[in-house]
Amino acid sequence: MTSPPIFDGHNDLILRLLRGTATPEGVTAGLEDGHIDLPRAQAGGFGGGFFAIYVPSPVDKDAKAEEMSHPSYDLPLPAQIPQPEALRITLEGADALEALEAAGALTICRSVAELEAAIHAPKMAAIMHIEGAEAIDPEFEILHQMHARSLRSLGPVWSRPTIFGNGVPFRFPSTGDIGDGLSEHGKRLVAECNALKIMIDLSHLNEKGMDDVAAISDAPLVATHSNAYAVTPHSRNLTDRQLSQIAQSDGMVGINFASAFLRPDGQMDSDFSLDVMMRHLDHLVKILGEDRVGFGSDFDGALVPKDIGSVAGLPALRQAMVDHGIGDEMMEKLCYRNWLRVLRKTWGA
Repeated sequence: MTSPPIFDGHNDLILRLLRGTATPEGVTAGLEDGHIDLPRAQAGGFGGGFFAIYVPSPVDKDAKAEEMSHPSYDLPLPAQIPQPEALRITLEGADALEALEAAGALTICRSVAELEAAIHAPKMAAIMHIEGAEAIDPEFEILHQMHARSLRSLGPVWSRPTIFGNGVPFRFPSTGDIGDGLSEHGKRLVAECNALKIMIDLSHLNEKGMDDVAAISDAPLVATHSNAYAVTPHSRNLTDRQLSQIAQSDGMVGINFASAFLRPDGQMDSDFSLDVMMRHLDHLVKILGEDRVGFGSDFDGALVPKDIGSVAGLPALRQAMVDHGIGDEMMEKLCYRNWLRVLRKTWGA
């Protein structure tokens, strides 16, 4: 099953280009590893998604994986990243996304009309997203410059502090009720994003920060890559109260494929059935309704279920939904139409 196309709330392919483990030409022709390239996207029916520009913190990946194999864990928040350093890497990330377009791998989309056309085209559809607003200055000059350069989605934080607010640590078991809400800069950032019609991404933001966004924003509340706390009590997942806030705003949640956020035991282990993902889907649909749930894989940024593996494995996800009793109309909504709906409400016509 390669249709309907799956449009995705989050991937980290750009980070691979910044680290030199992939090239734009390689993504277009096909890669030997990782999760996303154009041939596998076409094979799996991957229509595209939000391509994140992310400034990495120094992390010992082996130590992180070891820690997240314990029954409980609490990884410390990384230090805040200086704005000049973040800006340099963010601009390199925008260059990388534009290089992917020039190489023929994807089409950068700035409107719902462009997105609707690109989702069904041979190339991947791409929305420029910034994950963590460290590059943005308090006067928002960079925000306006990036918007002119196609930025249409922004997360105020990754899982570390910024001048705008606080992220959640990788902590299990735990809610996201950790730390203070948005700073005054953060509240102004939300208003400025509303004015520019830039979607605000709540994934990684702590609970008080989300409450502040809900109080200020005139746009639907969206978490691009988060799951249900009721199934997996991880700090990165959303409680029923938060899900109700999102439902009341007519917003959206993209189901994250990261193993630790799907498995009820919070383990970073990819060996589990896609029935677990269906449990998250059922819970999200129960609270949000079938018009407000989609997918936000975290491809190239997380350990995903072995039965999916990469974008080429997305037919297994569609089959799991069919086996779960999901019909054609709801399948289309979950795969891509719900993303078009919420972006139309956020961006306008």
